[in-house]
Amino acid sequence: MDLPQSPAFLRVNFEVGAKEVLVTKLMKEGRPMGFIQTYTDIPGGFSEEFRSIMHGIAPQLSSAVSNIIKNEEILKKEKEKSFLLDFSCDIAAVRTKKELGLAVRRAMNKLNPQSGYVIRRINEDNTTLTAYVFDLGARTGDQKVISVLLNSKFPINDGLQDRVLNSPIPLLFNIEREIQRGIKAPYLQHWKTVGFKNFVGIRLRNGETNLGILLLDIEEINIQLFQGICAQISIALANIMANEQIGRKQDEQAFLLQFSNDITRVRTKMDLQEAIATVLESTMHTQFAMIRLIDEDGFHMSPFLYNDRLFGKATADFGKMAATRITIEEIYTSKVLASEDGLVFNIEEELNSGNAYAKLWKATGLKNVYGLPLRMGNKNIGTIWLLANRLSQLLLKGICAQISVAVANIQANEKLLSYKKQLEVENDYLKEQIKTIYDFSEIVGSGEEMQKVYRLMSLVADSNTTVLVLGETGTGKELIARAIHGASPRKDKLMVKVNCAALPANLIESELFGHERGAFTGALDRRIGKFELANNSSLFLDEIGELPLEAQAKLLRVIQEREVERLGGTQTIKVDVRLIAATNRHLEEEVKAGRFRADLYFRLNVFPIALPPLRDRAEDIEPLTQFFVQKYSRTTGRNIRKVAPKVFQQLRSYTWPGNVRELEHLIERSILLSTDGILDDVFIPRQNVEDKLENAFSINRSLAELEREYIIQLLKRCVGKVSGAGSAAEILQIPGNTLHSKIKKLGISKSDYFS
Repeated sequence: MDLPQSPAFLRVNFEVGAKEVLVTKLMKEGRPMGFIQTYTDIPGGFSEEFRSIMHGIAPQLSSAVSNIIKNEEILKKEKEKSFLLDFSCDIAAVRTKKELGLAVRRAMNKLNPQSGYVIRRINEDNTTLTAYVFDLGARTGDQKVISVLLNSKFPINDGLQDRVLNSPIPLLFNIEREIQRGIKAPYLQHWKTVGFKNFVGIRLRNGETNLGILLLDIEEINIQLFQGICAQISIALANIMANEQIGRKQDEQAFLLQFSNDITRVRTKMDLQEAIATVLESTMHTQFAMIRLIDEDGFHMSPFLYNDRLFGKATADFGKMAATRITIEEIYTSKVLASEDGLVFNIEEELNSGNAYAKLWKATGLKNVYGLPLRMGNKNIGTIWLLANRLSQLLLKGICAQISVAVANIQANEKLLSYKKQLEVENDYLKEQIKTIYDFSEIVGSGEEMQKVYRLMSLVADSNTTVLVLGETGTGKELIARAIHGASPRKDKLMVKVNCAALPANLIESELFGHERGAFTGALDRRIGKFELANNSSLFLDEIGELPLEAQAKLLRVIQEREVERLGGTQTIKVDVRLIAATNRHLEEEVKAGRFRADLYFRLNVFPIALPPLRDRAEDIEPLTQFFVQKYSRTTGRNIRKVAPKVFQQLRSYTWPGNVRELEHLIERSILLSTDGILDDVFIPRQNVEDKLENAFSINRSLAELEREYIIQLLKRCVGKVSGAGSAAEILQIPGNTLHSKIKKLGISKSDYFS
C-alpha cells in the first residue's frame, strides 16, 4: 500500500533514523479509520512473515481503537449531559438578574475558571443591545471604562452582533482579526486591552424571538454544549424579563389608579396643573411643559396650560413662544397628532436638525421630549408636551387618557353658558325657518323652459359648487334654491336664508358673520352669524344684488378664505358652507355701473341658472293654476270643484309682470271671491293707458322696427346671451351667427338690452 507523503511524516521518520517504514491501514466498516506505523533502522528488516502478522492483527486493532473512541465519546457526552443537567437544575431556580449571573458563573467555572462572559439583551427599541449580566473571569479592567460599557447601547447592526443573532450555530471570533476587518465597537478594544484573544458568540432565543446574545472568552467551540447552555439561559432570561414586565405593569397600574383619583377631583385649570405637577414631577421625575388645545375652527391651536417656571433663564422666551397661536399643520404638532401614541424627540438630535424649540428643551437638562396627542374617542382635542429621560409607553397612554378627560370636563364647565346661549339662538332661528319652510313639490312646470332648469339643477345638486339663480321677481328663485339644497348631500341640515335687501346696512356684517359681546353699542350678548349657522349646510343669499359695496368686500373674503371672524372677535372660524345666491338684477350691468364688485360677481357666477318668466311658460300656466286652486281650497275652506275653460284662456292672454307669485296671489283672491264651487272668472288687472298706447304705437311701426324691438326684448330676457343654451337664438330657433348678423344689421348695441 502507498505510504502517506506528508512532509511531517517524512521528517519524523528521518529524525528517528528509519531506513524502512511499514504502514498498515486500520479499517472500519469498509472505510479507512487510521494507520499503524512501524519502522526499522535495518534496510529490508521487515520479513514477509512480519508483514503477514501485521496484516492479520490490523482488524483486531481496528476494532479495539473503534471501541476506545466510542467509549471516549460516550463519556464525553455523559459528561456534557451531566453538566447540562446540573446547569438546568441551577438555572431553574433563577428568578432575578443577580441569580442568573451567579448560575452562569458557576457553569463557566466548570468549563474554564479563567474565562469571562457577558450576556447582552435586546432593548425595547429593537435596534440596540445593552449588557445585562457580565463577568470578566480572572481578568481585571478599568472600572470607569467598564461602567461606561455597561450603560452603553450598542447597535445590533455593528457588523458583529448581527452576525451572532443571525447564526443558528455558535461563532468563533478572533478579536485582532475583527478589529482589522473594521469593526469599531468599543467593547472589542476593551477586550483586547484586558487580554482576550478569541471569543464565542451565541444567540439567545425564545421560540422565534431573539432575546440577546452570549459572548464567552473561550478558545474552541463545542456546538452541542453551547447550544444547550444558551437554551437554558434563554428560558431563564425570558422568565426574568416577563417577571420584570409584570412588576413594571403592576407599578404603572397602581400609579395610573392614583393619578385617576387625583384627576377626578379636577374642576379648573389650576387643579389640573397641580395634579400634573404632583404626579409627574414628584413620582416620575418628568417635567410638564405645555398643553395646547385645538380651537373651535378645528385648525388653530391655543395654549391651555403651560409651565413657565420650567426653563429657568429662558422663561421669557418660553412665555412668548408658548403664547403664540399655531395651527394643526405646524410641523411637530402635525406629526404628534397623526401618531398613534405620541412621539419621542431626542433633544441633542433636534438641536442638530435646527429645531426652533430645542434650545428651550436643552435648558431643562433632560434628554427627551415627549409630544402626545390628547383625544376623546377618535377625535384629537390637543397635544401635551413632557420632558424626561425615559417614559413608559403604557404610562404615557394612561396619563394622556386621564388628562384628556380632565381637559374635556374643564372645557365643558367653561363653555356651558356659552353653548347654552348659542343653542337658544339656533333654536329660535330654526323655529322661525320652520314656519316658512317650503314643500319641494311646489315646483310645478313641465314645459321646455323648466326642463332646462331641472337639468341644470340635477347637474349641480350633488356638488358643492356655488349657484347663482337669476330671474325676474316672482319666478320662484328661493324655491329652486331649496330644491337644490334638498337634493344635495347637505339636505339633513336646514338651509339658512338671508334676505340681503331686508338687512339694514349697519347690521349686515353682524347678521352674516356674528359678533362678540360688547363689539358695538347694543351688543349685549354674543351672536352667531348666518355663516356659522350654515356650517356643513347651504346658505341662500337672496337679493344678492342689493348688498352694499362694503359688505360685498367682506363677503368676498369669506368666500375665498372659507373662514369668518365675528365682529369684535380675534378668532377665525373655519366654515364649510355651500353658497346659493339669487337676484333679479342684471349683475353684469351692475358691475359696469360700479354698484357690484366684479371679483364677487365672478365668484358667484360659477353655475348660473336663469329662471324663465311666466310669460315664456304658457304651457305651465294651467298646471300652476290647478296646483294653486288645490292649495288655497284647503287653506281657505272653499271647495273649488272646477275651473272654467275661459279662465285658462284669460290667464294665457296676460303678460304676468309679477310672474308665478302674481299668478298665485291672483288665484287666492279669485277663490275667496268664488261662492259656488266653480272658478269661472279671474280678476286680471286691466292694461293701463301706457300699455294701450304701446299697442297702438306698435301697429304704426315698420317690420324692421318691430323685429329690432322684439330682439332687444329677447336679449333682455336672456340677460344678453346671444347663442347657446338659454339664449335669444335658441328662442328664435335660428343659428347664433344669423342672430349676430341681424343684431349688426339692425344697429342693436349692448346698451339697448342692458339699460
